[in-house]
Amino acid sequence: MAAPDEVHYTAIGVMSGSSLDGLDLALCHFTLRGGRWSFTLDDARTIPYEPAFQQKLVAVMNGSALELARLDRDLGDLIGRAVLDFLQGRHVDLIASHGHTVFHQPVEGLTVQIGHGARIAAITGVRTITDFRTLDVALGGQGAPLVPLGEQLLFPDQRAFLNIGGICNISVHDGARVLGYDVCIGNQALNLLAEEAGKSFDDDGALARSGQVDAALLDRLNAIPFHRQPPPRSLGREWFDAGVRALITDELITLKDRSRTVVEHIAMMVAEAIPAGIEDMLVTGGGAHNGFLMERIQALNKAHITIPRKRIVDYKEALIFAFLGVRRLRGEVTALASVTGARLEASGGSIFL
Repeated sequence: MAAPDEVHYTAIGVMSGSSLDGLDLALCHFTLRGGRWSFTLDDARTIPYEPAFQQKLVAVMNGSALELARLDRDLGDLIGRAVLDFLQGRHVDLIASHGHTVFHQPVEGLTVQIGHGARIAAITGVRTITDFRTLDVALGGQGAPLVPLGEQLLFPDQRAFLNIGGICNISVHDGARVLGYDVCIGNQALNLLAEEAGKSFDDDGALARSGQVDAALLDRLNAIPFHRQPPPRSLGREWFDAGVRALITDELITLKDRSRTVVEHIAMMVAEAIPAGIEDMLVTGGGAHNGFLMERIQALNKAHITIPRKRIVDYKEALIFAFLGVRRLRGEVTALASVTGARLEASGGSIFL
């Protein structure tokens, strides 16, 4: 029996990241007791995208408005069916879906995540919350990263976090002050290079480990203007396509040397981003499984790298979006203005009952 001041929520978090691996689903239970949140991550699953659907997610960035609307519908249907299959009759209070980011250009006041919330709700019969980023952008913020708020409340004893998904982002918690921003490219680049070798990813960094750093390419990557831009700052896939893809697909440099150089670039940018005095950093996301990348990050900074249990590594962002869904349901803040640069903090997200 719950204590009088104890509140419980069960939620599914759904995440589709820029690395295009597929849908991450996390079934989570949250308890609010005495003003402090706790959680359990009870079940999780990744559902890979079919190659044809994955290609649609890439091509729609240069497609028509009608193609975008159709893909929004289709992704919503896919998420709805995936959640129903995942639940197998289990009860949840809500579904919180990040959706898939197609455009992210906060300097123009826009960010677009597809994955039709109304269709998810219609298919599952479960209250669904989507569209977490647009209110923050409308308030002048980056709309990202949103995860630091969840880290602050769900991992209160941890000061520094690094997530290596399609993009690398970092957050540092110093009491009430939180710094969080996108650092540099991540698995978008490493996976693209692995595909040249006929693989979906570079298993444990074996391809990169076999190469040598190309000094000229490393200098060009490090010199990209975004890396000198002070936070708040965030990245979208269009930035990668416009500013990074051509550099790392230069066939005058061997594939293994390009891979090795990208790993070194990521490690250097992460090392620059970690403030002095940080002794321990929790690393999650697909990149945490890349042993060679972890070696290089550890070699270039003084903070100890901690990799948590696999379910947290793979599903921390889905967990936190489930939590942000609970926050939205309660009408509570879902983004930290100190992180995103918004004029004020607000409770963002569209709710479909």
